[in-house]
Amino acid sequence: MKYPLVEIFSSLQGEGRNAGRPCVFVRFAWCNLACAWCDTDVAERFSLDLDALVAELETHKERSVVLTGGEPTLVAGMPELVARLKEHGWWIAVETNATRSREDAPWLDFVDYVACSPKAEAPAEVRLESADEVRVVASSEDVVDFCRSIHSRIAARDYYVSVCDRDGEMDFATAKSVLSRLPGWSLNVQLHKLIGIR
Repeated sequence: MKYPLVEIFSSLQGEGRNAGRPCVFVRFAWCNLACAWCDTDVAERFSLDLDALVAELETHKERSVVLTGGEPTLVAGMPELVARLKEHGWWIAVETNATRSREDAPWLDFVDYVACSPKAEAPAEVRLESADEVRVVASSEDVVDFCRSIHSRIAARDYYVSVCDRDGEMDFATAKSVLSRLPGWSLNVQLHKLIGIR
């Protein structure tokens, strides 16, 4: 089988607890949500089989990888990819929209870090039970109740309110207002955009 891909590139993690960590990003194609403010192209551009994908990753100097999308929990062959990367000594993070449970994607139990970003505007049910961090985009002030619901439904170490980026404009005011009503939550800014990297 081949993995549907959008891009593979080296950069710094721009969000959450691991912000600033050098990583290789593997962006998988396709997503089961269609958020109006999403700035990510998820159309498939190329595909690689397992051996070719791991070989490509081994050409990068970083030893941390972020499996993102799109939605990586929808991609077939992830258990094999995670197992192979672990054999090669990689630190593995996954970014997911939380619409799949660990029962749906049991390989999540074998990665080092799970960051989830449930979407208040998306009709899909939030099914993930636990993660290392939760990020909710402050797309409007109406997300406060959603954040409170998510806090009770997804067990995590860290909870973040993410600043919404609309056509290159960061909406800090809404994020600050939302955050002021969520004790224990922290602000998440897309660091990579602020410093002008991918």
